[in-house]
Amino acid sequence: MGGIAVLAKQEGHHVTGCDANVYPPMSTQLEAQGIELIEGFSPEQTKLNPDIYVIGNVVSRGNPLMEEILNQGLPYISGPQWLAENVLQGKWVLAVAGTHGKTTTSSMLAWILEYADLAPGFLIGGVPENFGVSARMPQTPKQDTKSTSPFFVIEADEYDTAFFDKRSKFVHYRPRTAILNNLEFDHADIFDDMPAIEKQFHHLVRTVPQNGLLVVNGREDSLKRVMAEGCWTPVEQFGTDNDWQVANVDANGSFDVLFKGERQARVSWDMLGEHNRMNALACIAAARHVGVAPCIAIEALSEFKNVKRRMETKGVVNNITVYDDFAHHPTAIETTVAGLRAKVGDFKSTGARILAVLEPRSNTMKLGVMKNALPTSLKEADLVFCYGANLGWDAAEALNPIKNKSQVFENLENLVTAIAKSVKSGDHILVMSNGGFGGVHQKILDSLL
Repeated sequence: MGGIAVLAKQEGHHVTGCDANVYPPMSTQLEAQGIELIEGFSPEQTKLNPDIYVIGNVVSRGNPLMEEILNQGLPYISGPQWLAENVLQGKWVLAVAGTHGKTTTSSMLAWILEYADLAPGFLIGGVPENFGVSARMPQTPKQDTKSTSPFFVIEADEYDTAFFDKRSKFVHYRPRTAILNNLEFDHADIFDDMPAIEKQFHHLVRTVPQNGLLVVNGREDSLKRVMAEGCWTPVEQFGTDNDWQVANVDANGSFDVLFKGERQARVSWDMLGEHNRMNALACIAAARHVGVAPCIAIEALSEFKNVKRRMETKGVVNNITVYDDFAHHPTAIETTVAGLRAKVGDFKSTGARILAVLEPRSNTMKLGVMKNALPTSLKEADLVFCYGANLGWDAAEALNPIKNKSQVFENLENLVTAIAKSVKSGDHILVMSNGGFGGVHQKILDSLL
């Protein structure tokens, strides 16, 4: 919603917005764009008399401002629908869907198009370091100063649209190029089971035209089931021997890109992990569909700077590094911890420990649907500190299989104190949450001084 606000401001609208407990980087981005942010949902805000209220999917019935909007019969629309009607109409939309990696992959794809002088617009659920903002309207390409770019990259979320529109957000976007990155069970607050999510992904597939392209992770059985429901669009797979694949990975994370068995070029970067290599393949394939040669896309990836809150270094004190990461699903947690382990090396050879600091804050995690997967997801961590407040389940019981290296706290200050007592020079503290986590990153850094 913050990104949509930025796009509306760039289009010349006067934009205000309200929310509760907004935290960086979105709060600072809105301030930088000159967008007034009002704390809370007071019904008094209707006196601002806007042309329309754009409603995000965290707003539910019972929200005092929403109730006043309904009582007065004021005009409102969902964020995705406003976006579709006012920004995406007539654009070549490149959508990135999947349970994990949407933000990073969308950022990669937008950067590749930017590097190729295609000047895309984009809306991403984080702040890509290459751009410094999470959203912008299409720009004027250097090679065509008379028109704006037709391309728009969007992070395509399967979460529902609004309290009055229970379709997944991505069905509004109508992409011509769509990446289906992966698909696992998530969002247990709105989806009953895996088939319910797969149905929504199939609805997305149904919106991609015959002259479009579906770039699909060939390793995912869930996506095979989605495609088996019907497909009317050309498909390129990645991660298998069929189309796009990785070869000759080195210890620094660089790798060769193959297409139908032929080497294209080598990605030279410092991003580690199989998940990032898969993200890269998907982006190279999608960019090729809009005319970017794989060799150019691969050059662009060498200058990709990732996204804020994706293994972002928050500070180093006394040879102790504190990272921030958005990981909030067991698979994402496991991937993130494994990526850091690959970066810092094995404890036996380097002495580098990983202290995982976790807040199970997402709706799915709060429901406890995936609590039993947490111990396995944290296997690469040396110590685990979990913030268990406001959960509907017992975090200590869930982490019992790794109780020899885990602690659970109901109080944030006590958690920070325990970390400070346990940490040693050379350690790496990895904080994982999809929220602000009470500013715990700075609290930890301050405790290390």
